[in-house]
Amino acid sequence: CCCCFAACCCFMAVPIFPRSAIRLINATLTVLPFAGFARSFSSSSSIMTETERLYRPHRKHPALFDDVFAQEWLHPDMVKIVKSFHDSKLSTSDPLQISPFLRQETEEVYSFSCMSPTFISMFNEEIENFYTVSTEHKIPVKRPNSMNNYGVVVNTIGMRPIITSFQQLYVWPLAKRLFPKEGAKFDDHHSFIVKYQADEDLGLDMHVDDSDVTFNVCLGHDFTGATLSFCGNLGRANHRKHVHTYHHEIGRAVMHLGSRRHGADDIASGSRANLIVWNQNHAWRESPGYQRIRSTLYEREDGPPDAVCLSYTHDRDYSFYKELPKSKKGQTFSERWCPPEGREYKGFHEKMMEQSPMGDL
Repeated sequence: CCCCFAACCCFMAVPIFPRSAIRLINATLTVLPFAGFARSFSSSSSIMTETERLYRPHRKHPALFDDVFAQEWLHPDMVKIVKSFHDSKLSTSDPLQISPFLRQETEEVYSFSCMSPTFISMFNEEIENFYTVSTEHKIPVKRPNSMNNYGVVVNTIGMRPIITSFQQLYVWPLAKRLFPKEGAKFDDHHSFIVKYQADEDLGLDMHVDDSDVTFNVCLGHDFTGATLSFCGNLGRANHRKHVHTYHHEIGRAVMHLGSRRHGADDIASGSRANLIVWNQNHAWRESPGYQRIRSTLYEREDGPPDAVCLSYTHDRDYSFYKELPKSKKGQTFSERWCPPEGREYKGFHEKMMEQSPMGDL
């Protein structure tokens, strides 16, 4: 279980429990109504300003740095879904009754066709252009978080306005019906590209997000493997039990609560790139409900964890079920805390005493 928080404008993976404070600094967003969409104003740090300023002359697709997300960039199914959610008068707890184009992968995890081939091509060209230009001109690159060594925070290169428009016009109408508390409104976002391939990051350890609702759309490319495994929600008795494995499709998005434990399974071949938007609701974050979920409410685990749901970064019992990935051998993980003391499953302490670790070294 982990989350990511902004520290000196760097999102870093940290344990959620028992630390309850999640600080967001140097990334504020003011949402104002303007012709039916939201504009964003960010007070960025000097490195963020420098990155955007230095890259500005090299932009390949200026429309991606505008403040209006064009509807024609969406897959037709996405347009229909948003319209159905906007027009629906149904007071139903089942969103699948509102639109047949929405697919429930498992409880509180939904997927849908989202982006058009035109947008995907344009966006990928822009990101590849940024990678090339940033190397040639030594432009600072802000990585998504401490767990991803590749990719880039797209807000820092000037895309915050277009992502804000997309968030307010198309993500929020779905989120407020799918997740009424967490998605009641969106005040901010941390948006970034993740990238996986054989000679770079293979996957991502099990974690939860510093988001209230996470939007994740696959933008390419040719790949095998690289699935997304979902386990339970943070603090629930089954939060380390596997519930679903999602297979990415180019142009299709998956949406889930940030408190859902999940991880990117290793890629087998090719490369995969995804645009991820961590949507944040300030009012929800200040509520007692949020604090209970993120810090104080933690149920006793109902049994040993499923192997796929283990985190080598945070789980105290990881070494009794799995060996460390080759790339992590030799490292120490002093921040392991899960399950919290007093919330261990039956037999945890006996297992810790009786078994020898499978080896962290």
